[in-house]
Amino acid sequence: MTDAVVDEALDVMMQRNVMVTMRDGVRLATDVHRPAREGQPLPGPFPVLVERTPYDKAGTRASDCTAAEPVPISRVKVAEYFVRRGYAVVLQDCRGRFASEGVFTKYLGEANDGFDTLAWIRAQSWCSGQIGTTGLSYCAHTQTALAALRPPGLTAMFLDCGGFANAYRGGIRHGGAFELKQATWAYRNAGVALANSGNQLALAAHRAEDIGEWFRAMPWKRGHSPLRWAPEYESYLFDQWERGTFDDYWRTPELYAAGHYDTFAGIPTMLMCGWWDPYTQTTSDNYIGIAAQPGGNVRLVFGPWLHGQRSRTAAGDVSFGPEAAFDGRIAENYFACQADWFDRWLQPASRPQPESFRVRYFRMGGGSGGRTAEGLLDHGGGWRQAADWPIPGTDFRPFYLHADGSLDERLPAEDEAEMSFDFDPANPVPTIGGNITSGQPVMQGGAFDQRTTAKLFGATAPYQLLAARPDVLVFATPPLAADVEVTGPIVVRLWISSDAPDTDFTAKLIDWQPPNADFPQGYAMNLTDSILRCRYRKSWEAPEPLTPGEVAEIVIEPPPTSNLFRRGHRIRLDISSSNFPHFDVNPNTGEPEGRALQRRIAVNTVHMNRLHPSHIVLPILSAERP
Repeated sequence: MTDAVVDEALDVMMQRNVMVTMRDGVRLATDVHRPAREGQPLPGPFPVLVERTPYDKAGTRASDCTAAEPVPISRVKVAEYFVRRGYAVVLQDCRGRFASEGVFTKYLGEANDGFDTLAWIRAQSWCSGQIGTTGLSYCAHTQTALAALRPPGLTAMFLDCGGFANAYRGGIRHGGAFELKQATWAYRNAGVALANSGNQLALAAHRAEDIGEWFRAMPWKRGHSPLRWAPEYESYLFDQWERGTFDDYWRTPELYAAGHYDTFAGIPTMLMCGWWDPYTQTTSDNYIGIAAQPGGNVRLVFGPWLHGQRSRTAAGDVSFGPEAAFDGRIAENYFACQADWFDRWLQPASRPQPESFRVRYFRMGGGSGGRTAEGLLDHGGGWRQAADWPIPGTDFRPFYLHADGSLDERLPAEDEAEMSFDFDPANPVPTIGGNITSGQPVMQGGAFDQRTTAKLFGATAPYQLLAARPDVLVFATPPLAADVEVTGPIVVRLWISSDAPDTDFTAKLIDWQPPNADFPQGYAMNLTDSILRCRYRKSWEAPEPLTPGEVAEIVIEPPPTSNLFRRGHRIRLDISSSNFPHFDVNPNTGEPEGRALQRRIAVNTVHMNRLHPSHIVLPILSAERP
């Protein structure tokens, strides 16, 4: 039922649970926040800001805070902030979530629902016809979904940590592998849905599941998984998991902005993300794709943050120093940054002068390398700006792998050099940080020393460096004679072979710090990593098994990063065949994905010789640039 609440002290009227009808008759619960005076709504018209969310339109999001006020505020309070600046604000529960009708199928349907919602808004007398969209993570995905249909009235967007450029290449799948944060997210949010449904028996059964034990018991089967008590969540999860090839499913507007960038032309778009976020790659791709359009109007901010944690200065076990916070560096705070962006494009009378840059990024590195008072690695860093992305003047330089474990710019001279290891899917390499969110309790994102502990999921005694595992190949430069800045996209090109019909290869870029008094064994800090499922080495659309012993070229594309490798540090590349539970483990059998029930050990080989010069391409910038 719709009700209206007026806060006379704030001159804000909130109309709750307006049921907006979609084209198929399903009604979505929508809250409308409008300027008011003396208890009465003002007629407007006003520019409108819209956020569509699966996380409760009246709830509180952990990221809605600032450095000065670290306790998150509710979405209602956020809406009041913008209403006082002259906007009407519309918050909507996505289909099948909280007060909205319908069945939730993660990501799908958001394009049409978003289009229909904007059409309803434009028909309201209080709408000026100028509409901005905003939101983080899933709420960013809903924006690119509706933008692909170019709804009338869409005037500006603010995409934070999301908006799928291509969910097949990052966010759901990556390099052909499946990102298992989708499973932990589904488990947690299925519990929320069951709690809202009132089905106490199913909720109790769901809560009794031990998600960690289920991860140890993979592979899962439909009807026999921790999601079996919420069938709609289990169904969409397995739909994503089993669709290994890039087909029409992955080309839907919700999952594939890259196929619709022409519709973004002329829509001012702000993109933000963190280096430790699962949407780093999609943010980079969206910038490049939108900027390439005639009239493409896009800005980009990359910080050293976990998902939505822009006011914090550490990620994982590493501190990036006081400069790392968004607040006071990029804008006064996050809310002020959004307001400035929308004022410029939706309220022309208050439009400030355009900024002199298109890209702001935080270059990690440059700290003391010691231990902070909080016990973290002092890695440091600072903000930089650029005219474009990738940064003009970048020197994309190959560093070659050698059989003695070295990594340098010399082409291999040997005729037959190679390194092999056994990849046992029953004993995968455990995930230690990286571009991860929603992974609790089995994984967390960020920067960590690459060594196992008793607290690390999947680790077993004796707890040791990942580099000590026989299935991890380590390649490193000599200690650097001068600082080296690596900023931009990373490409790893390997020549491999295997005795299995299918297998995976992983690549991880590491800043390897020498020993000091605080870290007497040194510190191997992960920067970015990725994976490639070999059946997709030639085509995402047409998988092809490996021929045993065949030497095949593969390309692994870790998300972009920015780091200053200090003099005395070493640039390191680790190669293996698993990274679990970040990605699902390849059983090495060639069975259909998401349905494999067998597994075998694969003997995997990396070739590094004159004919097969395996290498990593690093984006090198002058360390002295401003």
